[in-house]
Amino acid sequence: MRVILVDDAALVREGIARLLTETGTEVVAQLPDTTDLLTSVRRLRPHVVILDVRLPPTYTVEGLRAAVQLKRERPGLGVLVLSQHVETRHAVDLLTAGYAGLGYLLKERVTHPAQLVDAVSRVAAGGTAVDPEIVRTVLNTQRASDPLASLTNRERDVLALVAEGHSNNTIAERLFLTTRTVETHMTAIFYKLGLPAESGTHRRVLAVLAHLRARTTTA
Repeated sequence: MRVILVDDAALVREGIARLLTETGTEVVAQLPDTTDLLTSVRRLRPHVVILDVRLPPTYTVEGLRAAVQLKRERPGLGVLVLSQHVETRHAVDLLTAGYAGLGYLLKERVTHPAQLVDAVSRVAAGGTAVDPEIVRTVLNTQRASDPLASLTNRERDVLALVAEGHSNNTIAERLFLTTRTVETHMTAIFYKLGLPAESGTHRRVLAVLAHLRARTTTA
């Protein structure tokens, strides 16, 4: 797998590159900003681009803008966005844009090689990887009119794992349930949220995050 890293902090770039290289991933370029990103992607043809949310010159949402631009030009390219803090609205806005192969992780996850490698592999394969802390923050945010209030605690547990990008089989293992039970919970969740029970992990996650997006914009 070929990866391009984009982060203005050289130590962060080098640390991520070392972790990925140790797991057999080829880091083909390290960039301090998005100036030469599109050119590098066209020339080096990576499978995944990993980039920070806040990059020069304004340190606001340069990374998110670059992620959207990359996906528009190369829909098959995996993009993994890293953030220093839980920025729920930005995460949901990006992930509900309708693109496959997207991930959004907190930077603290780079200290856990297995989580980082798993996220990179998921987005490279066209899946979705959402940081558990971001999912937890959104799910635990109370609204005056909370559409998730009708879910049971177990259904909320299942929903959180779905939003992270896990399959029904993985959710069953983590919650010590049968796959059939997880499927039953999913049917109930989609029914209660008024969402179509689409097949495929990616489309399920987009459906769930589209619903969660409504929660972040009504605060």
